[in-house]
Amino acid sequence: MNTRKTIAVNTRFLIKNKLEGIGLFTNETLKRITQAHPEIDFYFLFDRKFDLEFIFSDNVKPIVLFPQARHPFLWYWWFEISVAGWLNKNKPDLFLSTDNYACLQTDVPQVLVMHDLAFEHFPGQVSFFVKQYYKYFIPRFAQKAKRIATVSEFSKQDIVKQYKVAAKIIDVVYNGAKEVYQPVNEVVKIRVKEKYSEGKNYFIYVGSIHPRKNIKNLLLAFEKFKTATSSNYQLLIIGRKAWEFKEVDEIHALMQFKNEVKFLGHVDSNELGEIVASAFAMVYASLFEGFGIPIVEAMSCDVPVITSDITSMPEVAGDAALLVNPNSAEEISSAMIKLLENSSFRESLIEKGRLQIKKFSWDMTAEKLWKSCEKVLSNT
Repeated sequence: MNTRKTIAVNTRFLIKNKLEGIGLFTNETLKRITQAHPEIDFYFLFDRKFDLEFIFSDNVKPIVLFPQARHPFLWYWWFEISVAGWLNKNKPDLFLSTDNYACLQTDVPQVLVMHDLAFEHFPGQVSFFVKQYYKYFIPRFAQKAKRIATVSEFSKQDIVKQYKVAAKIIDVVYNGAKEVYQPVNEVVKIRVKEKYSEGKNYFIYVGSIHPRKNIKNLLLAFEKFKTATSSNYQLLIIGRKAWEFKEVDEIHALMQFKNEVKFLGHVDSNELGEIVASAFAMVYASLFEGFGIPIVEAMSCDVPVITSDITSMPEVAGDAALLVNPNSAEEISSAMIKLLENSSFRESLIEKGRLQIKKFSWDMTAEKLWKSCEKVLSNT
């Protein structure tokens, strides 16, 4: 008689060369969990043809379920018809979903990873149908899950407040930084600067470009910084233009120092590690984050961080970053100037960052997520 436990996993965000946010979390945690637990059979549920790089070990069995779920109607079809049908037929011991979505049409126990509830706070930044889907389904997903994992104490309390979920079933698992994020020597820094910033020092932002990321105020702050200091520093913005980026383009076009701002788009992760590590500072003044992975990535590279004083960012940054009001371009600019003019303060942030990052690693994330799964498995 086969007594091996089986876990089905929603892996629809494991897409080659497109591992942002949720995809990165899914990749880093599942790689570790599946390899650490050969006694478990894992069924990875994809919504499209998968890449073999995501079949991490011999105990991973890929399943492709139709259709590709990239729209509210297709989300419903994929989760409530295709996934539910597979779960109800195959009866795994657990369904792990890492992307905020659960499955309502099944009695299979579920562990749900909820990264943030940004849509509850910024409903105007999602389309009508997406907002309606989220408003109806996300609270029901939270109630359906046997356990919820989330990436910060801030997000945990937000889930409790918004959906009246018992705090005792929510586990904080934090995020980590990939191994490519580490300090580099001066030779590398010179090479990177010659390639990307005309040999000049630069501030950096990493992440997608949409209103919640506050690129508008970052550009205004950089303009103020340049005007006040007459320095030759540049600003590198790395990440895809996601949605509603027209205002960013318009502000950039009107900037006096627009030629000192470089939009690099998507960059390969190995190269990105060197670009971050060669920066003068990271500026990550987002309006809302469930965690804020670039904060940890920069600290892992011995790069000081300017970040927002709201939502999860003070929790992630601790005392190792310069906290600012993200709604004030003046305050962001003043922080940039402070790092330029006060080298001892900048060095102190780097030292504090080395201590702060010890709280975060993908190994710890995977271990804590697995413990969440174990709590449910022990009752099956």
